[in-house]
Amino acid sequence: MNEIGEPASQNEYAHEGSNNMIKQFFGRWNIVSWRQEFDDGRRLYPMGEMPEGFMDYQETANFYCTIVRSDRGHFATGGQWDAGQQEKAEAYNSYFSYGGTFEIQGDLVLHHVKFSLFPNWVGGTQRRKFELDGDHLHLIARLEDGTPESRYAIIEWIRDVN
Repeated sequence: MNEIGEPASQNEYAHEGSNNMIKQFFGRWNIVSWRQEFDDGRRLYPMGEMPEGFMDYQETANFYCTIVRSDRGHFATGGQWDAGQQEKAEAYNSYFSYGGTFEIQGDLVLHHVKFSLFPNWVGGTQRRKFELDGDHLHLIARLEDGTPESRYAIIEWIRDVN
């Protein structure tokens, strides 16, 4: 803390009051699954049933997440800037990435988003309930509550031991 009681850094703020818990997040986590469970019983796998990717929580309170479909195709009509619009849309729909800083509050991890493939998240905070059991981490979000699309998004991670 500085002389007026404010956190001296984002790092200190993220650790304040949750030092032991936040340490359990540090490191790289590989994705196991990402599913959405709708209130009406539907189940959706946004990146297929075998996604690839990781979440990296750093001691500096920075994080980075990237998730891709394992069956993601290559562009056939051009390079990254001049490919056809359909291929660009398919590439967007098969990849997700965001990052920023994070903190723990009770059973929530708060992701303060600094960059994201989905620009609407930038500058906001993504709240995820977490369940941490040894080397397994579940992040759970409630989406579109009170609508016909109400659901839970559940991402399971396993600690990278390499």
